[in-house]
Amino acid sequence: MEGVRIDKWLWAARFYKTRSLAQTALERGQVLVGDERVKLSRPVREGDEVRIRIGGIDRTVKVLALSEQRGPASVAQTLYQETQDSITRRVAEIARRALVAEPAHAIEGGRPTKRDRRHLERWHGTDE
Repeated sequence: MEGVRIDKWLWAARFYKTRSLAQTALERGQVLVGDERVKLSRPVREGDEVRIRIGGIDRTVKVLALSEQRGPASVAQTLYQETQDSITRRVAEIARRALVAEPAHAIEGGRPTKRDRRHLERWHGTDE
């Protein structure tokens, strides 16, 4: 196999659940091959270094094998190898996020409903 479209490979390697999500990530520049933005149709080859940003976490992987078909996770993991530097950065970022509290988690009830808004308007006396 000479090369596989990068969006198909990302989907087959299970970095994204659908090809359309992989295509969107490519269009946004969240996937780099050789530190360059690439088009959807660019073929990825064995030995290429791919940087992927998913959920604010960067991963750098080396392409070991090519596939156009999505298979089980055990097969998908044989398509690439994550660099040691990438693993270290990813683990450090996950540990940092565990220490920092997410402000949105402090909101107990979430966004007020229409009923809550009306109740607040009655309480403030601003209802019509």
